[in-house]
Amino acid sequence: MENIGYFDGHNDVLLKLYHSKAQNVSKEFFDGNNFCHIDYQKIQAANFIGGFFAIFAPNKKQNFSRISSKMEKKSYNFPLPNPISYDHAIDSTNKMISILYQILDTSEGKIVLCKNGLDFKNAYENNKVSILLHIEGAEAIDKDFKSLEKLYESGLRSIGIVWSRSNIFAHGVPFGFPMSPDTGPGLTSLGKELVKVCDEKKILIDLSHLNEKGFWDVANLSTKPLIATHSNSHELCQHSRNLTNTQLHAIKESKGIVGVNFATGFLRPDGQMKTDTSLDLIVQHADYLIKYLGEQSVAIGSDFDGAPIPEKIKNLAGINRLKQHLFSSGYGKELIEKIFFRNWLNFLEKNL
Repeated sequence: MENIGYFDGHNDVLLKLYHSKAQNVSKEFFDGNNFCHIDYQKIQAANFIGGFFAIFAPNKKQNFSRISSKMEKKSYNFPLPNPISYDHAIDSTNKMISILYQILDTSEGKIVLCKNGLDFKNAYENNKVSILLHIEGAEAIDKDFKSLEKLYESGLRSIGIVWSRSNIFAHGVPFGFPMSPDTGPGLTSLGKELVKVCDEKKILIDLSHLNEKGFWDVANLSTKPLIATHSNSHELCQHSRNLTNTQLHAIKESKGIVGVNFATGFLRPDGQMKTDTSLDLIVQHADYLIKYLGEQSVAIGSDFDGAPIPEKIKNLAGINRLKQHLFSSGYGKELIEKIFFRNWLNFLEKNL
């Protein structure tokens, strides 16, 4: 199982490195550390072949560990965090892009930034780690889309229109349990224009964190397959961040894809963000998504470095335990390969 590759639909390691106090974050990344779920040492241990590397512009005073601890209650409903300014978003986004480019330079060609499906195919065939540059929340895009052009030139090829807060394009879902994703209005007029621009430029649109009305706006406007890079089944865990059966059906009809999220509050039937979470719950969500979407449309979007994950995985190096657990649960090698990397690579080759 350890020889099976792994391509991840979502991680936040660039945000972790952005918050690092190290003088040389690239060196910290390659030398290995206890701060991040992902670093180069863990990449090698996990046979990690690539993934969506997210850029998330944090609220200046947001305390994510405090939010996670409050999600250990039987029920909760946090208000959406305050919106952030474009100036703050573009500044932090550019700094994280700079960190990414430092990593690329230091890797001496072992890690590559991919901009189309052929790039990913070539990276895989040449044993290179491939990166898809993604932004989680479109606050770094101005209303005239001028910054989008510059971000595109830097390699941006995937956009989550919102994180769980509002911006000029759309509205996110609050962190709530038990709670429906049907909260708040749909896309703004600028949000609808952003969808059209992304379709024209072949920028992927990630529906994770978007509320249900926004989801349906994208589904009705976009000509591309629907994607939720890191979301689970609402039927199994009634968290506002998860996808309803009706949403899953729409994703299937569009020939889209969903990445199973390891964040424990989105896995557990009780919605609690606790790390003593069984890997059986990941299997249950994978089973459920396969039933709705088919084997070719289920992948992984771990949320490494963005959320508490099951302690049996702990970090990227522990992904091999999940491979073995799926095998022990009756998954054959071919299906494990599809979920762990082939489905993402096939999807990107066809749609990017």
